[in-house]
Amino acid sequence: MPDLNTFQTLLCEVTDNIATVTLNRPKVLHALDTQVFDELEAVFTALAADPAVRVILLTGSGEKAFAAGADINELVASDRTTGEAKSLRGQSVFRLIETCGKPVLALINGFALGGGCELALACTLRIASDKARLGQPEVKLGLLPGYGGSQRLPRLTGLSAALKLLITGEIIDAAEAFRIGLVDEVVPADWLLARGHELARSIAAQAPLAVSACLDAVRRGADLPLDSALKLEAELFGQLCATADKAEGTRAFLEKRPAAWTGK
Repeated sequence: MPDLNTFQTLLCEVTDNIATVTLNRPKVLHALDTQVFDELEAVFTALAADPAVRVILLTGSGEKAFAAGADINELVASDRTTGEAKSLRGQSVFRLIETCGKPVLALINGFALGGGCELALACTLRIASDKARLGQPEVKLGLLPGYGGSQRLPRLTGLSAALKLLITGEIIDAAEAFRIGLVDEVVPADWLLARGHELARSIAAQAPLAVSACLDAVRRGADLPLDSALKLEAELFGQLCATADKAEGTRAFLEKRPAAWTGK
């Protein structure tokens, strides 16, 4: 785990197998600049490698924003070459979050716009405050989403709902985001963190290798023909059958006691 005191744009703490990463640039509503990407990359690389961490919560400090989007000052100075590089950099960091091997729960406590919405899209699940506002308003800047939004959004909501958001730049409330499948739950603002921790504890109580295999099967299988995806599932099932946790889990079930997972 990196020294938590070295981060300037985010906070991180780990308690009872649950890590909480909090974007912490409240004066600019946690806008995503170069330093934020560097620090997100560092912390998620460390959390992915830490066997004590089973679930990661991601949110923004305060009540106004999860992340309001990319840093516009950096975008102003971008040309074709630097713009493409910036997009690839953001995509790389968000892909790291998406494929870190552990469930990442986005707790959307306010605005999640542009890059902020794309950050939420890269997470495993999205829980929104009833005060949250989400959208991809890049067309209003003469741009399209550059950190994966044009690809992940239609995979969640379907083509038409995604295109409606992308080509109008509309900002929607949490209820509409839930209706179209952009978020998985909507809860009262004062219960957001509690609900996030409740769900995280439920996941952390399961066999960590099995949870990771579920993430792997769904993520990789989604891009495969069904026969190939079923083969992948069988391979992962076989791998789990050879683990100590599978032996412990089945034995604990038969003995009617809680399992003691080791992640091995």
